[in-house]
Amino acid sequence: MDIKTVSIVGLGALGVMFGNHLSAAMPRDDLRIVADGARIERYRHNQIYCNGIPCDFNFLASDENCSPADLLIFSVKFNDLPQAIKAAKNQVGSETIILSLLNGISSERIIARTFGAEKVLYSTAQGMDAVKVGNRLEYQHMGTICFGTGGKRDEKVDAVARFFDKTALPYEAAEDMHRRMWGKFMLNVGVNQSAAVFGCGYGGLQTEGSARDTMIAAMREVVVLSERENIGLTEADIDYWLGILAGLNPLGKPSMQQDLEAGRRSEVGLFSGTVLELGEKHGLSFPVNRMLYDKIHAAESGFRPAIT
Repeated sequence: MDIKTVSIVGLGALGVMFGNHLSAAMPRDDLRIVADGARIERYRHNQIYCNGIPCDFNFLASDENCSPADLLIFSVKFNDLPQAIKAAKNQVGSETIILSLLNGISSERIIARTFGAEKVLYSTAQGMDAVKVGNRLEYQHMGTICFGTGGKRDEKVDAVARFFDKTALPYEAAEDMHRRMWGKFMLNVGVNQSAAVFGCGYGGLQTEGSARDTMIAAMREVVVLSERENIGLTEADIDYWLGILAGLNPLGKPSMQQDLEAGRRSEVGLFSGTVLELGEKHGLSFPVNRMLYDKIHAAESGFRPAIT
């Protein structure tokens, strides 16, 4: 199959960055930014900017009848995934391919419960340094979307690869996606949480000090956990992901730090929360992730309730 129509649910950092890139590389009507009517009005009222340039997005109300998308991309925070799945209902047909750019290791399984595992490719976004404040996104490195079946390459992988080649979107089609997703999970457990607790951004994690030491210690706890989960990450995987970190803009900030600074609830349950839950299953304790979990929860305890 050839991918011609794309629907994106979620205009966080990744949604804006990849959506803006695709909007310049394909017919406007073929790229849909899907949201409820009230959110679309907010998007239109508060112009969205990417690297200082206004984005010209084609918005589509989630309840509007339309032909299914060839490619559906989820780019929301994990806590918003149930609502996003409902919003995407009219976008999915028998041939739709689904990519989830969410952090963690569970969103594909959750999406598959509604739309079917045969439509979902495993995927992860890595190497970007996007920072979104309000309606403005800034980035230097777009990074890469890595995707695959978790096994041998198939026609869905080939179709997405052809589309990304056509639109010049950086990607990697990988066969070791389970390991790759656990590697990205390990990176997020270290980078997101340590930057949030120390308030240091990428630069503080790229140089020697307490923040970097904490980050690596948290990642090593994920390596131990991965052995029990039959993934088998090693120190070589830590070195690989530290190499990805080294290439990011030192002035950039990971999403969890941005959330805490903005007074938003973070995805701590997705990171150290998952590590601690799986650790309990295997009878393991992870003191570094416990410390990070407790400190981030303590910071969030002072937030005002979200207005919905």
